[in-house]
Amino acid sequence: MDVGLLLLRLLIGALLAGHALQKLTGSFGGAGPTRTGALFASWGHRPGVAMAVVAGMSEAVGATLLVLGLGTPLASAAVVGTMTVAALALANNGLWAVRGGSEVPLLYGIAAAALGFTGPGDWSLDAALGLTGFSGPAWGALALALGLLAGLPVAARAHRLRRADLPSPI
Repeated sequence: MDVGLLLLRLLIGALLAGHALQKLTGSFGGAGPTRTGALFASWGHRPGVAMAVVAGMSEAVGATLLVLGLGTPLASAAVVGTMTVAALALANNGLWAVRGGSEVPLLYGIAAAALGFTGPGDWSLDAALGLTGFSGPAWGALALALGLLAGLPVAARAHRLRRADLPSPI
């Protein structure tokens, strides 16, 4: 089980780190903060560039902590919160990523939530530092709740701002 958790942490963490760098620096074919900010603004996230940087930093911190297996409930909460906002922004496009849907953020968010419940395993800094008491159902539920409590208001605010920008139906 510990090898499986390590592989999951490394894969999800590395992909999330790349995802963050696309926003923050334009690496890996990403849009960088200015173009990502314009996209975020079109989704109702204002100011767009600042919100793109916050999302990128949240992803980068969550990804780093997941890869290290350090502060796993905090890492889980950071990723769940950010991916909740992303999934809701893309929900109108359906599920599948090929149509611009919420598939990818859902996958990242659920994987991070699962790690919040299981903990990082023995091959982690949490285990090396003796922080093994911070895993299990209660910590997973807390991480999930914290992530949702952080992400849902951001998504709701963006939805309100986006709807305010739409022309009034007459």
